[in-house]
Amino acid sequence: GMVELPNGKMKSREGTVVDADDLITTMIDDARKTSDELGKFKDMSEAEKQEIARIVGLGALKYFILKVDARKNMLFNPEESIDFNGNTGPFIQYTYARIRSIMRKAEEQGLQVGTVASDATLNDKEVELIQKMNEFGMAVTDAGENYNPAGIANYCYDLTKLFNQFYHDYSILNADTETEKITRLIIAKNVAKTIKNGMELLGIEVPERM
Repeated sequence: GMVELPNGKMKSREGTVVDADDLITTMIDDARKTSDELGKFKDMSEAEKQEIARIVGLGALKYFILKVDARKNMLFNPEESIDFNGNTGPFIQYTYARIRSIMRKAEEQGLQVGTVASDATLNDKEVELIQKMNEFGMAVTDAGENYNPAGIANYCYDLTKLFNQFYHDYSILNADTETEKITRLIIAKNVAKTIKNGMELLGIEVPERM
């Protein structure tokens, strides 16, 4: 398919062709600006800020293109691709970084994430997350058989969206019981692992903090 810009198709005769290096630089700069505006760079060194801007900028670009079936035309909007909400690379990357932050806090509290207790009961959202993670292998197989990485991209988004719904409704570190706390930490840890594996298959890095 053709990749179009917000102001129309790319045409070499009219000078609307975008140089890849210029686009990458713009995406990294936009990631830096957006992250600064949202206050995601607190207590970070300049080197960390630049590295995260690089990871987020490149991730936004790659994800926005790969989430669309390669056989279809698409509109590439740099502003939309760098959004930290919706079906974007930064939304998925930020959720991964959020889970890693939760895991670090759990370690600081001395919580040992081992195995789910035999008496643990799962709520509907937890069951839904586990079932979704179980679909990862199928999404990868389907993407390989159809030469279509969009399947993996959209799987990562669906899993991320489910986790955020769960995280909105249920506390992890302040769960009512120790069993609930450990169970939710194990689920969160595996969600992060699945997200990282899926994004790596797309050639997209995920930062440990944002």
